[in-house]
Amino acid sequence: MNFTEELRWRGMIHDMMPGTEEQLKKEMTTAYVGIDPTADSLHIGHLVSIMMLKHLQQAGHKPLALIGGATGMIGDPSGKSEERNLLDENILRHNQDCINVQLLKFLDFDISKPNHAEIVNNYDWMKGFSFLGFLRDVGKHLTVNYMMAKDSVKKRLETGLSFTEFSYQLVQGYDFLWLNEHKNCKLQMGGSDQWGNITTGTELIRRKNGGEAFALTCPLITKADGGKFGKTEQGNIWLDPQKTSPYKFYQFWLNCSDDDSSKYIRIFTMFSKTEIEMLELQHNEAPHLRILQKELAKDLTIRVHSEADYNAAIEASEILFGKGTTETLQRMSEETLLSVFDGVPQCDIAISEIENNLNIVDFLSEKTGIFPSKGEARRMLKDNGVSINKEKVNESTILYKTNLLNLKYLLVQKGKKNYYLVRFS
Repeated sequence: MNFTEELRWRGMIHDMMPGTEEQLKKEMTTAYVGIDPTADSLHIGHLVSIMMLKHLQQAGHKPLALIGGATGMIGDPSGKSEERNLLDENILRHNQDCINVQLLKFLDFDISKPNHAEIVNNYDWMKGFSFLGFLRDVGKHLTVNYMMAKDSVKKRLETGLSFTEFSYQLVQGYDFLWLNEHKNCKLQMGGSDQWGNITTGTELIRRKNGGEAFALTCPLITKADGGKFGKTEQGNIWLDPQKTSPYKFYQFWLNCSDDDSSKYIRIFTMFSKTEIEMLELQHNEAPHLRILQKELAKDLTIRVHSEADYNAAIEASEILFGKGTTETLQRMSEETLLSVFDGVPQCDIAISEIENNLNIVDFLSEKTGIFPSKGEARRMLKDNGVSINKEKVNESTILYKTNLLNLKYLLVQKGKKNYYLVRFS
């Protein structure tokens, strides 16, 4: 597999330094991407660079994932309109540990293979530097004029740029130099907004050691409507199931537009060109079936979470379309339940109301207001038009505490499409 050809047909190359392809054809090449541990989970924006490492390893080269324990203390100004909040060392260490675990899912760390993946942390080589030592050994090799010419610096001069942020490119440049000297790393990759920082590293290697180093960036991923990729009203789509449930994760990909799905399936899956073109052909013949979206959502949910989580997300999705069962609801976590019924009318009742057993007519009318009167509730019950937790109920039904989902919820369905979520507290 030719690495750059693979990225090219997938639409994953934005800039590439001359000589990069020749270097990759010449020998097994070590390359890295950097991730600053600003949170205790990766989000789907990080998956772009992780997929670059994945394809690199598939092509026989060696991937390094650099966790920025040092650079995370500073904050990269690239693409930012204001300075980040600085994190302390304990938080950064915790974040690093969490990210390390997530990376194990995507790359092959089998040390018996010559191109096994490694995780490195720039804090390990930066912690011994004194301020004067860094200025003397690193700062003297790059001029202020060179550093000021970077877009990431120029775009921030009007709003203000601290010396801390200004120095970020020097620290990242030194990362590349250290990895070049100690890991024979000759290529750095990242998003297109990182081009300035990456080329600072190649320049530092050239000026300090006279060595060769290369740069490759991928386009920043956006949605077809110009919106920011991976963002929802609730925030980022995280890989940690505690931050973004597998159901929400699955739904994000399922709800992508046709144009976005065609782009994302190239970037985020390992499907071959032939497989993707076949899926696109099937999708175009019956767009309403959303074949591209379903395959994209399935592949990513299984790889990021598990097949069991994917199946649970499918089950949860089917509930709104009338295919769910009481057993499905009972297996569902509270977070997934709330995600599925986000936006449906909700109301709260004291838990004491159901501890002494609750009459269905009183519950539907006086207690919740789902029906405006007892008479209307009785009529709908008589017509077999009410379900509790996906089971039909009648006028003689009594509700018990054992009926509660996650010990606190009842799902009421009036007719085919009207849902109500009642919370007992």
